[in-house]
Amino acid sequence: MAVRRVMPILQSDAVQENREFYGLLGFEEVMNLGWIMTLAAPSTPAAQVSFMSSDKTAPVTPDLSVEVDDVDATYAVVRDSGAEIVHPLQDEEWGVRRFFVRDPNGRVINVPSHR
Repeated sequence: MAVRRVMPILQSDAVQENREFYGLLGFEEVMNLGWIMTLAAPSTPAAQVSFMSSDKTAPVTPDLSVEVDDVDATYAVVRDSGAEIVHPLQDEEWGVRRFFVRDPNGRVINVPSHR
């Protein structure tokens, strides 16, 4: 298993305002599904931040994404550790396979892999 990127997810309904503000820092929009928008630094595409009103396909809004290269293997390791799975492993319509797990601090981590 390898980590591809780590990305904060900030809960917000101010999408346009965040796009403009983070644009001042050099970020550009790379994804916008209406309920989640991701901005990335063009010079370092893995440097990203997402803004989410609420997760439309899961019971909670995650705090952080940790994208991995093999989500199925990661899911098995996390599940077998006894960690709390908050949202089961599933394929999403926008091209990722993901699950949510709660970390020791109570934060919800979105663990995706692109298909």
